[in-house]
Amino acid sequence: MSTTEPTEPVSFAPDFGAFPRPHGATGVVVLNDGTLLWGKGLGAEGSAVGEVVFNTSMTGYQEVLTDPSYAGQIITFTFPHIGNVGANAEDIECLTPYARGLILRGDITQPSSWRALSPLGAWLASNGLTGIAGVDTRQLTRRIRASGAPHGVIAHNEKGEFDLDALLAQARAWPGLNGMDLAKDVSCRQTYTWDETLWSLGSGYGKQEKPEFHVVAVDYGAKRNILRCLAAAGCKVTVVPAEATAEDILRHKPDGVFLSNGPGDPAATGTYAVPVIRELIGKNVPIFGICLGHQLLALALGMTTHKMATGHRGANHPVKDLATGKVEITSQNHGFVVDEASLKDDVEITHRSLFDGSVEGLASKSLPVFSVQYHPEASPGPTDSHYLFERFIEMIASRR
Repeated sequence: MSTTEPTEPVSFAPDFGAFPRPHGATGVVVLNDGTLLWGKGLGAEGSAVGEVVFNTSMTGYQEVLTDPSYAGQIITFTFPHIGNVGANAEDIECLTPYARGLILRGDITQPSSWRALSPLGAWLASNGLTGIAGVDTRQLTRRIRASGAPHGVIAHNEKGEFDLDALLAQARAWPGLNGMDLAKDVSCRQTYTWDETLWSLGSGYGKQEKPEFHVVAVDYGAKRNILRCLAAAGCKVTVVPAEATAEDILRHKPDGVFLSNGPGDPAATGTYAVPVIRELIGKNVPIFGICLGHQLLALALGMTTHKMATGHRGANHPVKDLATGKVEITSQNHGFVVDEASLKDDVEITHRSLFDGSVEGLASKSLPVFSVQYHPEASPGPTDSHYLFERFIEMIASRR
């Protein structure tokens, strides 16, 4: 799998006649090369522009749609049965979904889970999310894998009325994620504390009442389950906005600092985040980063990042822990990657993707900082990587 972003297609006048509108179609996806994907509109009426990507998860669609890391993206689900367990108030990773829309193969069916509070379609509409069903998602996924993630507009109109030329112009005008800082858009606006722990059957979410350590989490688009994992590991968690200064963070006297996941280009977010992280590194504070936090930590250590052609999105990605030799199945959602060629002498690669060999984990040889590219908190996905939170706590405890 290539990790190099493809060049943008040359603009040309499309032949919309090659993609005739089927009878009854109330939804369409217009790609920036002029391709039309017709289907049945779902959720909120309207349109949204973004990068069209695919996710291979077989479950957890509600967590995927509410992951702030999907800001600016239209998600193609490769699994055909999306919506079959409905939606509820617990399986969310943020209150406001930031994904731009979703593309499905099959229509949404009535929910068949005792935890469902509403059908997925109703939940989409109430959250302002636009979707489309009836698309050949396998063909679209193969297209993305071969040519990279295109820009596109997803639109839903119950009357089936669309200004295709205007939608195409919107798709072509969208600048893309390269150079785009989205962390500020999805981050919290003020500092708050978190004490909710992991969910368990019969009792729901727990509460951390006797924390041993204090961790400040920098919110670049943090998922709730990350905060739950930190609380469950014995931490009082203080969450600060993405643009918090080192002084803002250190005044809380943290035992450790966590750098969260998030959307957009790490180099763009790094203009304000990297100087802060470097200052924290200079204070010898234990730091753990994931996803965007991993990329920002790499930038702070003098490395570089670049955009991938398709990215990694799904709950079935094999990653090897180079220290133990173990392979863990991971949950992933990222479109940028750390350049291995920029690796510094004091930094070692700790984890590697078994799909394409890309860098999945880093650690300093002399400083108490480490990071992984994937999502150890899962939600959705396997919990193979929960040990990383314990590793962070052990690092903090060893420095007390």
